[in-house]
Amino acid sequence: MNNKITIFTPTYNRSYTLKRLYESLVNQTFKDFEWLIVDDGSTDNTEQLISSFVAENKIGIRYFKQKNGGKHRAINRGVDEARGNLFFIVDSDDYLTKDAIETINELHETAKHNTDYCGLIFNNIYSDLSCVGGKPSVDQLYCNIFDFRYKYNVKGDKAEVYLTEIIRKFKFPDIPSEFFCPEALTINRMSEKYKMLYINKGIYICEYLPDGLTAKILKIRMDNPQYSTLYYKEFFHHKIPFTQKIKAILNYWRFSFCLSSGLSRNSLPLWSITLLPFSFLMHIKDKRSIS
Repeated sequence: MNNKITIFTPTYNRSYTLKRLYESLVNQTFKDFEWLIVDDGSTDNTEQLISSFVAENKIGIRYFKQKNGGKHRAINRGVDEARGNLFFIVDSDDYLTKDAIETINELHETAKHNTDYCGLIFNNIYSDLSCVGGKPSVDQLYCNIFDFRYKYNVKGDKAEVYLTEIIRKFKFPDIPSEFFCPEALTINRMSEKYKMLYINKGIYICEYLPDGLTAKILKIRMDNPQYSTLYYKEFFHHKIPFTQKIKAILNYWRFSFCLSSGLSRNSLPLWSITLLPFSFLMHIKDKRSIS
């Protein structure tokens, strides 16, 4: 590997937001990184824009274009192509504080000797510097993602940086007919074996745009029910509080109603069937809300 850190950006028709991210990378205080971009079949001028960035020769950029297959397939490609020891996904509509990569490097040096360590977690912040999910009550944690969310109750989207050699072991499964897999699927799998160091500092500035995944997540999950049910089935079996297990079952059945193959208990306990009526009502409400 040639760089300490790979900043990875999966993108699709986002040429109008990429320049801001590019400028935030050019202005980083720590320069030992590569910007790796996987273009998931864009039809706008993304390729020409990236070519202009490369021509400026201000930072190391590697660009790959592939047939549209969804963000999770772009991430799988990025993991394969990455040259950095650390892998940091930065979406095309977001950008970084100027000391973000320096902060990542410094904290990684303090944690890398732990045998169960797989990466770092930082805060996502809005452009006004307020923290996504509200101000955390803890300043530093070293734990798995389940304790992070349910024992210490840290809320909101976070910026996660992974050891490249670890995330390569937890690539997304490929279901050919579907195009969206929750990123949490692989994070949860990783968390069965590994821990992450959390620092209460904002380094990742995000915006939730109208054409982003977050804005239309319900329809996306309904359109990709095999991935949705796989996620909730596995989530149920992880080390989470019982209330979360109930929610997982409700959502498992909820999106099972979208499967062409029909309902299947699929390794869930027999008592989970008792929640079917409630999930069906959720499904009906979902259909009405997207119609």
